[in-house]
Amino acid sequence: MDSLQDSEMLQSNDKSDLYSSMSQSHLLDSSDVTKRRSSNRSIKRKKFDDELVEYSLGLPGLNTSNRSRTQSHSDFSVASPSTPPVVSAPVVSHSADLKRKPASKTVASSSRRNKKGRQQNQFATKDLGRWKPTDDLALIIGVQQTNDLRTVHLGTKFSCKFTVQELQQRWYALLYDQAVSRVAVSAMRNLHPDMIAAVQDKALWSQGEEQVLSTIKSSANPTIDIFGELLAQNPDVFYSGRTANALFRHWQTLKMYHLLPDQVLGPLPTSGRPIMTFNDAEDIIQDSELSEPPDEALDRELRLQQRKNIKQIRQLENEVGRWNVLVDSVTGICPGELDGQTLAVLRGRMVRYLMRSKEIIIGRCAKGYNVDIDLSLEGPAHKVSRRQGTLRLRNTGEFYLSSEGRRPIFVDGRPITAGNKVRLYDNAVVEISCLRFIFSVNHDLIRTIHDSLRYNGPS
Repeated sequence: MDSLQDSEMLQSNDKSDLYSSMSQSHLLDSSDVTKRRSSNRSIKRKKFDDELVEYSLGLPGLNTSNRSRTQSHSDFSVASPSTPPVVSAPVVSHSADLKRKPASKTVASSSRRNKKGRQQNQFATKDLGRWKPTDDLALIIGVQQTNDLRTVHLGTKFSCKFTVQELQQRWYALLYDQAVSRVAVSAMRNLHPDMIAAVQDKALWSQGEEQVLSTIKSSANPTIDIFGELLAQNPDVFYSGRTANALFRHWQTLKMYHLLPDQVLGPLPTSGRPIMTFNDAEDIIQDSELSEPPDEALDRELRLQQRKNIKQIRQLENEVGRWNVLVDSVTGICPGELDGQTLAVLRGRMVRYLMRSKEIIIGRCAKGYNVDIDLSLEGPAHKVSRRQGTLRLRNTGEFYLSSEGRRPIFVDGRPITAGNKVRLYDNAVVEISCLRFIFSVNHDLIRTIHDSLRYNGPS
């Protein structure tokens, strides 16, 4: 019997040791479950991590082993009356996860509100960046005085050039947009009193104010005290920022531009004395009344200028005789006949040189040196000498070309060096430093000159 009791005691001790080992393993498993349901990152996003945990709880393949372990442990612990209940551990973690969800929602909603408020403030400050507080104050005063945005646009000087549409948008924003109006009002309240007084001094004048000012006639000589009394008698008509000096200045402006009622012209007469025309008024004016006293300094300057003009005219007249060659552009159409003053023509690809004198100089114009035929008009003439050659017409009616430059002149392919001359015939080809010309003679004019010289002799 003692042996049976000892064996039962050993079995009971083994069972209790087994139950205690199983309970410890169950506690370790439950702690593992709770660790898997939270994020192990150092930087956590509450809403994102909670959604991951909740989503992992609902997946079929992720927590099947954990569920099986908890079920087996709970079943085994229920069979033993001595083991404490440990199944409540995962339930607590699940309830903790459920409690985190509304907290994440509140944080998200608060962040959205902050973002909205931040965007509104940014919009308000950005809109205020172009519109200065003085502009808003001038716009408000102008609209209150005239009730017309176009009049405000024409009569008010803003810090920036705005259009009528921009004025309308800003006015509506000040009326209906709370963010813009709040920022604008706070900025206007922070203005210096001198800046506010300067804006009020430039406020537009309403029709009622000008009607009250028109009661003072243009023939009167009012003083500032009269305008001060006028301002005190009509406080509801004039703007609060008006002063007696401002009223006096505006009345003088109306008088200067003939805008007062007693300055407006009445209806024109229809009977009796006829209307005076401009010619009648011109006849009435006497010339002696319009004469001005003589100015000696002005007369002296006019005489000097006239003397300079006469000198320039004489210089041009003296240079006309030197214009022995006329330059004509080549159009591709060669005229059949030459005029009665052209002796010969030196025709290139770009221009035609019309020879109208018995002797002309061929070369290149430079600073302080002019020639009759400037070959730079035809093309590149940097290799042409300033005085390349001379073309002469003899009394016999023959043309001779003498070479005077460093490079030779080619006439029909034959070179003419410096110091030599050659006779030019009609349709001769003259080549000077890669510039090619065709020489044409006006035979009719040459024959006429030759006959006159033969009968009359040389002049």
